[in-house]
Amino acid sequence: MRIGIVCPYSLDRPGGVQLHVIDLAEALIRRGHHVSVLAPSATDTGLPDYVRSAGRSIPVHYNGSTARLTFGLVAAARVRRWMADGNFDVVHLHEPGAPSLSVIAMWARLGPTVATFHTSNDDSRLMRLGKPWIKPGFEELDARIAVSPSAARTVKEHLRVEATHIIPNGVDTSDYFDAAPREEWMGTQDAPTIGILGRMDEPRKGLDDFLASIPLVRESHPRARFLVAGRFSDRVAARTARSGAEVVGELDESQKAEFMSSVDVYCAPNTGGESFGIVLVEAMAAGAAVVASDLVAFRDVATTDDGEECAAFFPVGSAHGLADRVCALLDDPTGRTALAERGRVRAGTFDWHQVAPRIEETYRDAIRLDASFFPQRAKETPA
Repeated sequence: MRIGIVCPYSLDRPGGVQLHVIDLAEALIRRGHHVSVLAPSATDTGLPDYVRSAGRSIPVHYNGSTARLTFGLVAAARVRRWMADGNFDVVHLHEPGAPSLSVIAMWARLGPTVATFHTSNDDSRLMRLGKPWIKPGFEELDARIAVSPSAARTVKEHLRVEATHIIPNGVDTSDYFDAAPREEWMGTQDAPTIGILGRMDEPRKGLDDFLASIPLVRESHPRARFLVAGRFSDRVAARTARSGAEVVGELDESQKAEFMSSVDVYCAPNTGGESFGIVLVEAMAAGAAVVASDLVAFRDVATTDDGEECAAFFPVGSAHGLADRVCALLDDPTGRTALAERGRVRAGTFDWHQVAPRIEETYRDAIRLDASFFPQRAKETPA
């Protein structure tokens, strides 16, 4: 198949959607497809050969964080040119509710079009405001994918359209399964390590609760080490250091895997705005025992179909709840190992070799559906 993928968020800043788009493109290329990705990016961003830049982006506060988006007449012209040049069998839009390239491509569609919805947010002001403009386009899509049941509920509640498929984000788990621990981040029986990783400048990532849990855990485990990795402002880094945590800083993908495989407990105290939870899959694949806030999206990821929990959950926003869960795992090495083993098995279900075939079949469904409505532009359904 000739597949076009549109990412609304700039590739010069890390983020879950951007990572998913790049990983999806590479998974599809490995499976023999021709793939082109259109995304915003800064001029000095090193891009893979299969990515075409739609130009620079501007920061917009969206879904509890700051997203870098591209829109306007120049962006629209670039979208149309890319679609015409690509002669795609199917175009796959990501997060078409964001005011960026995907919504432009949705309205400029030339053939079979699929969209993936990543956002899970009970109160999306931007989606409410944009509903009159984007809902008709959503209804015309040939297939609508939600990355989780909670993302599907968000789309239905805000836009009154149903997701046609629920397909989780794929994760290349091999690097995490095979990651070797790094001695400097490993704990001991007397001095266990508890880690967190993410964009720590965003309050919804839960750094405040993580830091507040430190003295509570140290009441029982006085030598416990708390490691904070990710993106920081100088102010946040200074506050983190004052709390008694160790500032690790920003890590690349291979270092992330080493970090997660090294800590005794990995914490995900996010407070909201999560539709899936790639970080949970990565941490579980790396063999960490995971403690996570009780978000619906996190439960979707870390609970099996038969209800078995593969992470230890605590109430959202509760530093005491987080500390209690961490202490319980540190006090019970056998239970901690069993939780980590369940997590590894669960993480394997999100690997691309499981997810990519489901997305391919969705593309074929979209192509067949589009051909039934527009027989004049029908092609033979690609293998």
